[in-house]
Amino acid sequence: MALIRPPQSTFELGCAAQVFGVERAGLPTRYAFGVCTEHPGPVATYAGYDMLVTGGLDALDRADTVIVPGWLPAAEPPSPGVVRALRRAHSRSARVVSICSGAFALAHAGLLDGRRAATHWGLAGELAARFPRVEVDPDVLYVDHGDVATSAGAGAGFDLCLHLVRADQGARYAAHVARTMVMPPHREGGQSQYAAPPHPAQIDGTLAPLLDWIDERLGEPVTVQDIAARAGVSTRTLARRFAGQLGTSPGRWLLGRRIALARDLLESTDLPLDAVARRAGLSSATNLRRRFLDGLGTTPGAYRRAFRAAPR
Repeated sequence: MALIRPPQSTFELGCAAQVFGVERAGLPTRYAFGVCTEHPGPVATYAGYDMLVTGGLDALDRADTVIVPGWLPAAEPPSPGVVRALRRAHSRSARVVSICSGAFALAHAGLLDGRRAATHWGLAGELAARFPRVEVDPDVLYVDHGDVATSAGAGAGFDLCLHLVRADQGARYAAHVARTMVMPPHREGGQSQYAAPPHPAQIDGTLAPLLDWIDERLGEPVTVQDIAARAGVSTRTLARRFAGQLGTSPGRWLLGRRIALARDLLESTDLPLDAVARRAGLSSATNLRRRFLDGLGTTPGAYRRAFRAAPR
């Protein structure tokens, strides 16, 4: 359920609607998406038209996930009724999510106190100054605490929403959703807000064919030195290019792709853990377990059981 306010940014709302509110051929529908506002009726937008919203704040009492897709002007605090509704949703274990400036609404409700949070880099200083109990990180795409999640500016809203789908439904389901939107299936939350999405078709320069080459060899013992040799550059030059275009290092990007492949294999096959590890280029079940614990906070076995069970 998206909670909006006038004037509403249509892009931030569109991020949530596109990921959670569209039925896709060949993919079971597992979300029911709706929109509500404090005062139902016409809601002005920054795009120059009004939206007719019929749901009021009571709709949040039935939502499993509450999304605040922007809160502008950021200096305008939410009403006591909105604050109560957000706190009530969180207290009954609904997941509360913000996109871009929506972090201000969550901060006013006290849901970010003592926690790390993301917002648009241009608003990070204001959020930190107004809410000193919030640990504002101005250089990440999103932060997910499980019960509360925040994203950086507009485009990072897609990254956070796809991350939540992946957490709910698994990597394969999320990748299918991403493909229908011609979006990259996974950008790490810790990547820089200034980085280009790691989709080959969207990268200007020589990394595009190199990334395809790496993806075709994830099960092989490819190293950063191998990647640099393939690109015909030094490892330092390779690192600069990855940082500039992807916001991460070659090694971290490679590890992320291998973990993504391992997740897909765990969801879609009955291969033993050693075989999954080898196919994903992670060498052994022991290394696979370590990487899952470090990166996902769970074991491969627990991950497989979760996504072989009934979908959430």
